[in-house]
Amino acid sequence: MTASSDAYSLPVRALNDATKPKHAQLREILEEYCTSTLQAGDMLPGERILEDHFGVSRITVRRAIGDLVASGVLKRARGKGTFVAPSPLVSRLHLASFSQEMEAQQLASSSKILLSARACAPEEVCVFFGSEPSRFHTHLRRLRLGNGLPYAIDDAWYNSAYVPDLLENDVYNSVYAILGTEYGVPITDAIQTATAVAADEECAALLDVTPGTALLKIVRQSQSNGRPVECCSSLYRTDRYTLKTQVTRA
Repeated sequence: MTASSDAYSLPVRALNDATKPKHAQLREILEEYCTSTLQAGDMLPGERILEDHFGVSRITVRRAIGDLVASGVLKRARGKGTFVAPSPLVSRLHLASFSQEMEAQQLASSSKILLSARACAPEEVCVFFGSEPSRFHTHLRRLRLGNGLPYAIDDAWYNSAYVPDLLENDVYNSVYAILGTEYGVPITDAIQTATAVAADEECAALLDVTPGTALLKIVRQSQSNGRPVECCSSLYRTDRYTLKTQVTRA
């Protein structure tokens, strides 16, 4: 083992299974290494280090890494290296907060507040809330993180008729929990609309993607037993968020 491979704590494994190609054996070893030793965002050791450590050719290393990139375990960053990819957050289109979805997949959720204010809401929000355009509502914009990595930007409005002083609470955490416990207006149903949009420069910087990258936009109008409480527009990184739903024939 070389000094360079020592620094990465690479596993000591021989590629001696005659029933499998060497690139397949190396792929399995590296996949286990990525899940058991490394974390999302960690850099994989360089090709030369892997060659020397496992005693294989550059072609074998590149094929193993290529397979892991194709399967979503690794991702390449041009000019930077190969990194462990984050596990995509899977939403099954049930009614749950971002925090609940993250917790269900054993990811630590956190938020960075980008904007918090009381202001006049856009026309479409006022129509949903059934309020006059001059009435102030709570505007909360947050960068949503999973294990410290950016997943989404939530731009939400909350109806001041039901949550007049929302910003006096800890909105770094689940607002849905606050709505239910502090104001008695738990979210019971919602209408969601999903579209694809391109990241502008501001959103790209926040989500750590290049401008023009495809993002998933979900607009949610949420109610509490018929009372319009929230109108939220969310932008998700498509490599970190997946929508999954079961459909049946009508």
